[in-house]
Amino acid sequence: MKYLNKIATSACFAALGMLMLTGCEGAELYSIGSPDWISEKVDSIRNANQGGGEEELVGMEEDVYTVGATDFSSGWWQQFSKYYQIPENEKWNVVFNLSINPNASNTYKNFALIISNDEDRGAANYKEYGAIRFDHQPSGNSEWGDEYINLHRDWVQSNLTFGSDTDPGVDKLGGRVVLTIDRSKVDTFFVKITNGTVTKTFLAPEKLPNLNADASNTTIRAFLVPEGSYINFLESNVEPIGGFTSAEDKNPLSMTFNGLPNKVLIGTSFEDAIANMTATIQFEQEVAKDVPASDLQIELLTDISQLGTQKFIAIYNKTYKGENCDKPILAYGTFEVVPPSSFVTIGAIDNSGDFWSAHSENIKVEAGETFVTTFTNYTNGAANWNNFCVVLTSNGTDEYAVVRADNYGWGKGYENNPNLVTSGGQTDWAAWLKAMDGAKVTTYVTNNGNGTADVKAVMVGNDNITYEQYYNGIIISNDLYFRFTVDHSHLEFDTMIGAEDNSTAFWGAHSADFNVPVGKTVSTRFKNFTNGLNNWNNFCVVLTSDGTNEYGVVRADNYGWGKCYENNPNLVISGGQTDWAAWLKAMDEAMVTVSVTNNGGSVDVKCVMVGNDGNTYTQSYSGIAPTDGDNVFFRMTVDGSHLVFE
Repeated sequence: MKYLNKIATSACFAALGMLMLTGCEGAELYSIGSPDWISEKVDSIRNANQGGGEEELVGMEEDVYTVGATDFSSGWWQQFSKYYQIPENEKWNVVFNLSINPNASNTYKNFALIISNDEDRGAANYKEYGAIRFDHQPSGNSEWGDEYINLHRDWVQSNLTFGSDTDPGVDKLGGRVVLTIDRSKVDTFFVKITNGTVTKTFLAPEKLPNLNADASNTTIRAFLVPEGSYINFLESNVEPIGGFTSAEDKNPLSMTFNGLPNKVLIGTSFEDAIANMTATIQFEQEVAKDVPASDLQIELLTDISQLGTQKFIAIYNKTYKGENCDKPILAYGTFEVVPPSSFVTIGAIDNSGDFWSAHSENIKVEAGETFVTTFTNYTNGAANWNNFCVVLTSNGTDEYAVVRADNYGWGKGYENNPNLVTSGGQTDWAAWLKAMDGAKVTTYVTNNGNGTADVKAVMVGNDNITYEQYYNGIIISNDLYFRFTVDHSHLEFDTMIGAEDNSTAFWGAHSADFNVPVGKTVSTRFKNFTNGLNNWNNFCVVLTSDGTNEYGVVRADNYGWGKCYENNPNLVISGGQTDWAAWLKAMDEAMVTVSVTNNGGSVDVKCVMVGNDGNTYTQSYSGIAPTDGDNVFFRMTVDGSHLVFE
């Protein structure tokens, strides 16, 4: 059977950070005025070099492949051409057909030329000179790049100028396009894009600086990125990385799935489970394209009405040009069918929810406190920002900042903040984005108590590599709350300690260790489940110096033991509850926040439990001592209970 779905592409890049965002609609224009003598030089060189008519192209080789979804669904920074390397003193000519969506209402729905150093996107030494789109909109952002190349607007000329990004006429940019990057002149850098009707040029009266780590390598790279359009490449005089692609038809070699959920709720139909699935088909000659599920023959091999792993097979039997192929390819896919109670989620589990479409509740972080949260992150994999976001607020509505999983943020406490320090992201964004689907994430939100907040995210990817990002010094006021939101992703708060049937005996399961720096409070939150037999059949907090050397253990029912707990004349405990029977009954599915404070020689533990009866119960243990202030950790364990971290 076949199922119909729209294409959802999966590609990534994030080394640009804010630079890439400014290439999108509604972004600010980057523009620098240039002195009159530079403008005069530009005009002189342009008149001498540009000439009239179309240049005769020499040394062209067949290079036939498609970039962008042919249903015009490719978003910005989702589809990329091959890399074309252009040595110093050389010229690159490429010819392609640009298809513009006949229903496009924005001028930027065409393509951008990206110029970079001789590195792959996302590599540690990758640097960009800038980007030039085919449309020309002086009030918009039709070219950008600030650090390494001066994209002065008076160095750009076009015979078609748009006053806004909603002006009509974007269709005039389609058709056969010839693009030229000319590095052959002694003291200029020249770019020309023309389809015979519209011609846009960029002429810099200076050579490009060398951004390669190896000073002897003066080669640059260029690649094209469509947005809401697609490009059929035809020919090039420079052989791309990976080689030329011939016009001969190509057979499929392999298939991978995109948009397939990891888990679906019991009762979901197979059609709905794969509603957002597409497949990337790899063909001969290193050519690939995405196809909708309707192009696949799909058969479910198991019973989706039952809990557990479900398996299906998909067959693709077309060539690159859509003819019947000699040897069809097949691939197996799996997902889990789970009961409604097995996980708590934020966001649609098929990753279809737009940005800001789903939020967790707001959690307060006191001065000097760090709140630790663990969850599993799932993403549609289309872009770096299609992952979790942390929202910092004063009261749930007045925002200090929003920070994303990809080390980018905004807000009054983030922007124009001279003391803000960020980790700077990853050395390989492509690998990171792929690893984020199913990544185990731990976030640390810290209220420094001095008008600033820090956010750290430790992400253990599906490749078992640990990725870390941080944002330190976000400006806040007295109160700090945080919550999570998503963007075409979803979060599962599914970290469980102990068996779901509460059969785990005492000390039978443990969480990870949480470090508590001296002078700080570290908190975590979870839902407590109990067999209800005894007060001690609930959570326990284990205090250690290194994960093995214990200071003490404190239980949910205000009882404890250990070398720093027993015979301690300075220990103060809250004394428990006035009605233990009501408390025990309320502890099944109670929402618990455990806070551990490192005083530099003693430790305090506070447990706040919101029971299933809606009442708040509090227990505390102050002055657990003596402890090593430089080595304080805690973890959770269970006894006839289990914990789900939320």
